[in-house]
Amino acid sequence: MQFNHIDTHTMTYILNIETATHICSVSLSKNGETIDINESLEDKTHAELLTVFVEDILNKNNIKPTDLSAIAISEGPGSYTGLRIGVSAAKGMCYGLKIPLISIPTLLAMANGMKENTTDTDSLLSPMIDARRMEVYTAVYDQKLEVIEKVHAKVIEEDAFKELLDQNKINFFGNGSEKCKELIMHKNANFINQTYISSKYMSRLAYEKFLNNDFEDVAYFEPFYLKEFQALKSKKKLF
Repeated sequence: MQFNHIDTHTMTYILNIETATHICSVSLSKNGETIDINESLEDKTHAELLTVFVEDILNKNNIKPTDLSAIAISEGPGSYTGLRIGVSAAKGMCYGLKIPLISIPTLLAMANGMKENTTDTDSLLSPMIDARRMEVYTAVYDQKLEVIEKVHAKVIEEDAFKELLDQNKINFFGNGSEKCKELIMHKNANFINQTYISSKYMSRLAYEKFLNNDFEDVAYFEPFYLKEFQALKSKKKLF
């Protein structure tokens, strides 16, 4: 799909979609700044609310779909169902409007949210998304959001992150960090009771990608599931 040359002197409206966890979040940004947001913390409402949120936020701000410059999607890792719903909606809008699709790593957006909301400029950032049992999806970033440890699934044990913690303070946060408090007792480990999972933390990152023409192939883009989908086995006996 071919796109017109980017004119940085015009208003760039990007619709940001976050559905990687239980949170359903849609925000509208102008030149990298969030100007409005619709968000629900209620679990399993993505399919019900996503389209409603999109229509509402555009109407409230007198923005026509054709005024949008791009759609940004939180790419994962996270909930298989949530990611599938969000990506399908984003791809459909991009295809219909003939505008670019931008993907933002979910953990990177979380790290950006943490960075935007604290005055701590020294600690490393480790966002965590809850996976099963004592496992989390995580990564480690520095204050410039450069990758120190790439995105991976990690089983949390007492010596998790020990090498990094011996040399650095690390802020752990996200909906997966709560279950790690009791195990990671290192003096340099700081646990923050915030998730920073929201589409508003995608705005600046998406705008930077837009200016760099860093777009996804709408036809072939897939969410970053990290792990294969595993259906839960029913406890009911069929026979």
